[in-house]
Amino acid sequence: MLHGKTVMITGASSGIGAAAARLLAAEGAAVVLMARRAERLHEIVESIAAEGGRALAAPGDVTSPPDVERAVSRAVETYGSLDAAFNNAGWGSVGARLHEMDDADYHRIMDVNVRGVWNCLRQQIPVMLRQPSGGSIVNTGSTAGLFATGAAAPYVAAKHAVAGLTKAAAAEYGDRNIRVNVLMVGSTRTELLEQAMREVPQLEELSVARAIQRRLADPVEIAQAVAWLCSDRASFVTGAAVPVDGGCSAV
Repeated sequence: MLHGKTVMITGASSGIGAAAARLLAAEGAAVVLMARRAERLHEIVESIAAEGGRALAAPGDVTSPPDVERAVSRAVETYGSLDAAFNNAGWGSVGARLHEMDDADYHRIMDVNVRGVWNCLRQQIPVMLRQPSGGSIVNTGSTAGLFATGAAAPYVAAKHAVAGLTKAAAAEYGDRNIRVNVLMVGSTRTELLEQAMREVPQLEELSVARAIQRRLADPVEIAQAVAWLCSDRASFVTGAAVPVDGGCSAV
């Protein structure tokens, strides 16, 4: 489904990003993996290579424009193109109400979730504009981009912003064959959520209460949606907020 495509994935050292890296590589893509934890990235690259896939580690922080530029450049230098991107890096916190949250937490949430996507789009889109085939970009949103989920207020605001950036980019570049979509992801059993559930034990019950399926997603279930949107099978899908949420947004 993705044979011959090069896909950049951020937040690739664990959770949804790591699952997407393995799945997209298994479906024939060359994957360029970005995250801050270099050792974890190299472990994932080695496991993909052991299965016969193509993968490259490009350690870096999405809040740093030079880091993002370097990852995009390495993708093009190594594999000759950038056909798709999964801008997945994110960060959140739980437990503090809006008036109790300190400025450092607010800035980190906004920087990683919003500025990180902004930095990626600004580097990925110019490469795709130079390609006759264009490209496909998938951003990781959240049900928190649709309604208040109980996550920290800045996280809710940030994921609304990611949905807005997605729609704006889709509108601006649709006539240049670049598709941009956002996944409205429900509660998923990731490293970040596991840590939050240890800090707030009742969080798991709260996380699944609204979902029709009454369970957390496995990261690979989100990755399956990424694979579809990055592929030519989703050629008429752009500017969409695609729910992958176990039915949260249906009720």
